[in-house]
Amino acid sequence: MTIHNRTSFLDRVAENLGRERRTEVKSPSYSVKPQDRVFQGATQDELIEKLEAQCRIIHTSFERTTLAALGDSLQKVLAAFEGSRKVISAGGPRLDEFGMRGIYEALEKEGFDLRIWNDQEGDITFAEQAGVGIVFSDITLSESGTVTLFNDKHNGRSISLLPETFIAIIPKSTLVPRMTQAARVIHEQEQKGNPVSSCVSFITGPSNSADIEMNLIVGVHGPVKATYVLVEDL
Repeated sequence: MTIHNRTSFLDRVAENLGRERRTEVKSPSYSVKPQDRVFQGATQDELIEKLEAQCRIIHTSFERTTLAALGDSLQKVLAAFEGSRKVISAGGPRLDEFGMRGIYEALEKEGFDLRIWNDQEGDITFAEQAGVGIVFSDITLSESGTVTLFNDKHNGRSISLLPETFIAIIPKSTLVPRMTQAARVIHEQEQKGNPVSSCVSFITGPSNSADIEMNLIVGVHGPVKATYVLVEDL
């Protein structure tokens, strides 16, 4: 996206405010940071325990596996989604990092109709028809049971929004205590010159909503089922 007349516009705003235009704004430094004390010092294994406990609250199934057993774990999860033979998956480098290509080839031999998202015509239509969407979590918040997705050409939002069920593959290395640390990771990546996707999705289990009487309804405007598959990658 191109920004036009930015400098002249900001100069005019500053002039109308009766001050010089500020070219750099620094974040304030607070002496008290209670947000950093939540789960402070927790190990990755302790964060996994908190994540698993939170999954029970947000109506999300939880599986724990290793890289070597990931294929078997996925087959087990897909078997629980009866009738869901059409699967769409995020693409990108993690397909090779986690040996997903071989896993997907095995699933296709078992009769699964599988498509890898590549930002091409037909991806969205396939996602609408798919019973299962598979994504990889970029940052995982243990406190809330939230997976963070950096949506890009390999990872369309439709993968986790349109199918009836979705599976989030969670590398153990992506676990952080809560939103405080997730925002910090994103900010640090930007400071290092590694631009994060312009669209970042925070997804907490299956879709749900509650009316004014706080009666929870699961599956109102998106997936009605969700499974997190945590992979030991450390």
